[in-house]
Amino acid sequence: MSLFAAWALFPLVLLALCVGLGLLIDVLSGRRLAGVLVAPAGLAGMVVVGQFTTWSSSTAQLTVPVIVVLVIVGVGLSLPWRFGRPALWPVAVALAVFLFFGAPVLLSGDPTFAGFIKLDDTATWFSLTDRLMEHGRSLSGLEPSTYRATLDFNLAGGYPIGVFIPFGTAQKLVGGDLAWVFQPYVSFLAAMLSLGLWQILGGVLRRPGLRALAAFIAAQPALLLGYALWGGVKEVGAAAFIALAVALAPAAVRSGASRHDAALLALPAAALVGVLSLGGMIWLTPMLAVLALLAWRRFAPRPAAFQALAFALPFALLVIPVVSAGLVPPTSSPLTDPNAEGNLRGPLNALQVLGVWPSGDFRFDPNGTVVTVVLITLTIVAALVGLWAAWSKRRRDATLALYATSLLAGAAIVVVGSPWAGGKALATASPVALALAISGAIVALRADRFVGGILIAVVAGGVLWSGVLAYGGVSLAPYEQLHELQQIGDEFAGQGPALMTEYNPYGARHFLRNLDGEAASELRERTVPLRGGGEVEKGYSVDTDELDLNGLLEFRTLVLRRSPVRSRPPSPYRLVWQGDTYEVWQRPETLTGPAPEHLPLGSEYEPSAVPDCSEVVALAQRAESSRGAGARLLAARHASVYDATNGHLEVPRAGDYTAWLKGSVRGADELWVDGHKVGEARQQINNEGGYIYMGETKLGAGAHKAELRFGGADLHPGSGGFPRPEVGPLLFAPAGDEEGELVSVPLDEAESLCGQRWDWIEAVSG
Repeated sequence: MSLFAAWALFPLVLLALCVGLGLLIDVLSGRRLAGVLVAPAGLAGMVVVGQFTTWSSSTAQLTVPVIVVLVIVGVGLSLPWRFGRPALWPVAVALAVFLFFGAPVLLSGDPTFAGFIKLDDTATWFSLTDRLMEHGRSLSGLEPSTYRATLDFNLAGGYPIGVFIPFGTAQKLVGGDLAWVFQPYVSFLAAMLSLGLWQILGGVLRRPGLRALAAFIAAQPALLLGYALWGGVKEVGAAAFIALAVALAPAAVRSGASRHDAALLALPAAALVGVLSLGGMIWLTPMLAVLALLAWRRFAPRPAAFQALAFALPFALLVIPVVSAGLVPPTSSPLTDPNAEGNLRGPLNALQVLGVWPSGDFRFDPNGTVVTVVLITLTIVAALVGLWAAWSKRRRDATLALYATSLLAGAAIVVVGSPWAGGKALATASPVALALAISGAIVALRADRFVGGILIAVVAGGVLWSGVLAYGGVSLAPYEQLHELQQIGDEFAGQGPALMTEYNPYGARHFLRNLDGEAASELRERTVPLRGGGEVEKGYSVDTDELDLNGLLEFRTLVLRRSPVRSRPPSPYRLVWQGDTYEVWQRPETLTGPAPEHLPLGSEYEPSAVPDCSEVVALAQRAESSRGAGARLLAARHASVYDATNGHLEVPRAGDYTAWLKGSVRGADELWVDGHKVGEARQQINNEGGYIYMGETKLGAGAHKAELRFGGADLHPGSGGFPRPEVGPLLFAPAGDEEGELVSVPLDEAESLCGQRWDWIEAVSG
C-alpha cells in the first residue's frame, strides 16, 4: 500500500462514513447536533452499529454493507443540509491534530506504524479486527495457531471490540493490509477528539483563533500522544468519546431540554462502553450521577425522571452486544494488582495528566528536571485559572461539572487500579486536564497580556516540546521487513502449519494467519520443545538446531529470519523463497519413514564446528542398526563467519562478503571498511536475536579495518530514541552461502566427515 493510500484515501473514506452516519444521527435526534460534532457522532454510531452486526458470525460480513447503506440514507435524509459550509477553524484544527499525530510515520516515507517492540498489543489489534469483520467473535474453523490462540485469549473472554469496527470497515473499502492504515486510524481518532474539545471550549473561549489554539493543544497531551505512538488506540478512542459525551451532556440538562437531547447522549456513552467495556462504566458513572443531580434540581421530579428514562432506555439497548459478551476490566491484566505494570517501569507520575512531559519516552522522567518543574508548576496555575473561568459560567453551562467528573473517574482508577490501568487512565483523562490549562492561560491573557502570554507560551510550548521529543523517540516498525511477511502470508496461504523461530508477534499473530503460523516463543497451541526439554521464553529467537526435531517436523513451512549464523534447517526442508530479510523453507506435505537423527554443531556466533569423530562414528552405527540398507549420513556445510566487533577484521580468502550487525539502530548508522563506506541502516528495530544487513563488499585475503559510525539524533523520526539500543557483534560472512550445501556419504565412510567444519550431520534412511 502506498503512503498516499494510507494517509489520504483511508482517512477520507473514514471521514465520509462518519459524516454520513452523523447526518443520519442528526436527523433521528431532531436536528440537535452541532455541525462540528457530526463526524464524531458518526464515529460513535459506527462503533454501535458494528457491535450489533459482529454480534453473530452469520452477520459479521454485513457490517460494511449495512454501514454504507446507513451512510447513504443519512446523506439523503439530510438534504438540504442545514450546516452550510464547514467552519474553517475546527476543520483546520482537526487536520493539524491529524498531521501532528501522524508526523512520525508520514515523515518516515513508509506506510508503517509506531510502537514496534515497545508493546505487541498492536499485533493483537490486527488479529481481532481481521476476525471480527469476517466472523465476529466465532473461532469456528480455525486450525491450531498463534492467531487462534490470540483470538481465544481475547475474543472468547469478552474483550471489548468497539474501537476496531471503524478501523476494519474503512480498510475493507480501501483495501490493503490493516497494518498499513493503523497509524492513520489512530491519528483520525485524535482529530475527532479535537472536534469534541472545540465544542467544549466554546463555553469559555469565544474568539475562533484562540479557541482553535486551545483545541489543537488540548488534543495532544504528551501522555496521550505517547500511548498513541505505542499503538494505544483504545486510549485515544476513549478520550474522543468522553469529549463527545462532555460536549453533548449540557444540552440534556439545560432549560427547555428535550428527551432527544438525553437520548443523543446515550450514543457516545454506549460507544465508550464498546471501547472499554467495564472501564467505560467507570468513566461514565460520576458523569451520569452529576447529570442526574442537575436534572433533579432544574426540572420537576416527573420531567427529570423522563429525561433519565430517555437516556437509560436507548443506552441499555445499545450496549446489549457488550453486556452479552461479558463486561470485563479495561485491561487484560488484573485491574487492581499493584504488580501489574505491563511494559511500564513502575507507576506513572500523576502530574503527567497535565499534558506536559518533555521526555522521549513517557515511562521515564524528563532530563531537564528544573525546567520541567517550572513548566508543570505554571501549567497547574493555568489549570486553576481555567477552573475559575469554567466556575464563573457554571449557572448556564454544566461543562465544569463534567470536566470534574472526568478527572474524578481517572483519579479513581489511578488510586485503586494497577499501575498499568492507572497509566491508561491518566492518558485518557489528560485532554480534559490540558483543556483546562490552555483555556486558563488564554483567559489570563484577557486580564494581563504579559502573564497570559507567559502561561500560553509555557503550556503550548511545553506540549509541543514534549511532542517533538516523542517524535524523536518513536519506534517505527520496519516496513520492508514486515511487508515481506505479508508477501509470504499471501503467497503461501494454505501451506501450513508454519513456524517462525524469530520472536515477531506481527508475523505469527497477523501476517501468517492463513498459514496457521506459530512462533516458537509466542502464544501457541502446538508444543515446540527445545532439544533438552522446556520451551523458548517469550521474546527470544531460537535456531532450528536448538529445537526438538520431531516437534519441528510438525511444521510443513518454516519462516526464518536471515542471519549469518542461522543453521540450515534439517534435511527434509528445502529453500523455496528468499527475500532481503526472510527465507521460506518447506518439507514435503507428507513425510514417509522415520525422522532423521540430527547432530547439531556450532555455537551462537559460529554456525559450524569440527565434530568429535567418535560421535560421527556412533551416529553411523546407530543408523546401520536401526535404518537398514540404504541409510546414509548427510552433512550440511556452513561457511565460517568473521567477527569485526573490535574493528579488526581478517578473512582467509578473497571474495565478496556480506556484513551483519546484531541488534537495533535508530539514527543513520554507517559501516566503513578500509575507509570505504559499505552501507548504512536507519530505524531498523529488532527483537532479541535479530540481525541487520549492513551491505556487501569485496575483500582481499588478510586484515582489514571495520568501523561503525553511529549517527546521532537528527530530523528523522525515531533518531533520538531513548534509551539507545545495544548492538553487536558485527559479523562478516562469504556471500552466496544461504542454502547450505548438503554432502551425502555412505555409513561405512562416516570417518570422511571427521576433521571438517559442518553445520550439522544427520543419519537418514534410504
